[in-house]
Amino acid sequence: MKILMVCEDIPALQLGGLGKHVVTLSNALLAKGHEVALLGRTEPDYQSCSTEVGFRGRFIPALDMTHSGWKEPALGFFNPWKRPFFARRIAKAIRRHARGFDIVHYHGHLPMVGRYVPSAVPFVQTRHDQGSECIIHLRFRNGDVCRELDPRACASCIHQAPGPLRTAFSAHAVSRYRRETADAFAQHPVVFVSNFLQEAFAKVMPDADMTKAHVVHNFVSEAALWGASQAVDLNASASTVWRIVIAGRMDEAKGFGAFLEAALPKLDNNVSIEIIGDGPARAVVEKRHRDPRVVFRGHQLNAVVLAATAAADVSVVPSVWQEPFGTTTLEALRLGKLCFALAHGGTPELAIYGAPGQLRLFPDMNSLVDGLIEVLRAGKPSIVTGGVSTSLTHGCSADVAHAAERLLALYRDIVTERPRA
Repeated sequence: MKILMVCEDIPALQLGGLGKHVVTLSNALLAKGHEVALLGRTEPDYQSCSTEVGFRGRFIPALDMTHSGWKEPALGFFNPWKRPFFARRIAKAIRRHARGFDIVHYHGHLPMVGRYVPSAVPFVQTRHDQGSECIIHLRFRNGDVCRELDPRACASCIHQAPGPLRTAFSAHAVSRYRRETADAFAQHPVVFVSNFLQEAFAKVMPDADMTKAHVVHNFVSEAALWGASQAVDLNASASTVWRIVIAGRMDEAKGFGAFLEAALPKLDNNVSIEIIGDGPARAVVEKRHRDPRVVFRGHQLNAVVLAATAAADVSVVPSVWQEPFGTTTLEALRLGKLCFALAHGGTPELAIYGAPGQLRLFPDMNSLVDGLIEVLRAGKPSIVTGGVSTSLTHGCSADVAHAAERLLALYRDIVTERPRA
């Protein structure tokens, strides 16, 4: 098949989880003999980011995402016209480049894009986060999970005291956003990376037509994981020092600071905590939690993250927001590591990808830390075998090749069911 992937997160100097998902899938489809092109941003320059991105096919710079702020923070309200404007711009670029492709697969942050793509264009999108119903994509505010359904409550996510006028503008923006997203889902197929995400949208928009909705779990390249596991230094893995790895974007929702705040006063000295990632909270977390047991490595290529996870004894995913389907959790499970996380969002769905008891889930950060300490003091668990992966034989397949086959079947159904433009 000829497949056009579309993502406004690519190129990037630091590729996030959504972008890595797109590249992993695209490269797997290329390896299967399909023709895949990637439609992305005009800035930054793709060549300067090509190593970070790692895509092996043709890149098309066509999405102009400059001047995207529209001074919303300064004005103190969400603009009802901003997101539909950029959704139309992306849809226009799709229409311009879709000819000659069998399928267009959008991965991005504007779920209403499909509303502006003609029904005759074979189009599908994947939803990676709670941006289907949440205008800031996180469902997280004031340090905790947001469970508000009323669009008026969203006004406080952009202004501390919005008042009646700002509240009205923001509520209108959120209502339009959700309504146009529902229209897009009714018009074109949509794939959610977890059951949790689909259910979260249905809770906010219970009357939405979801007959074209599908769930295809997130995935990893198990070949890359196997390569990382084989490179582990067995002598280092046999050390009595526990190696704990935490990887991800460093912001409040990811819980790096919250974990260190709860864990460092309780942990023994026979631990080494390796933190990999960058983000707006990094400077504050590093300054507040200087400790000889903690090493901050900043942003690293994905191969480095996999190598660090393979060499670790334990992975901690301390996200305090509702992770849709955490790739770092999935990687840890497939690498045979005990993984500690909070029991919300899509994370409980990942348990099927590891051995029984491998994913340890807790209701809050303090109980997570207590559970971690209990395991550390009991001695290294049998599930960790010298740092070399055994979990690739446990649980369901999480390999991108498996997910790619499911998506290819969906692509074929879309092509069969609708006429070409």
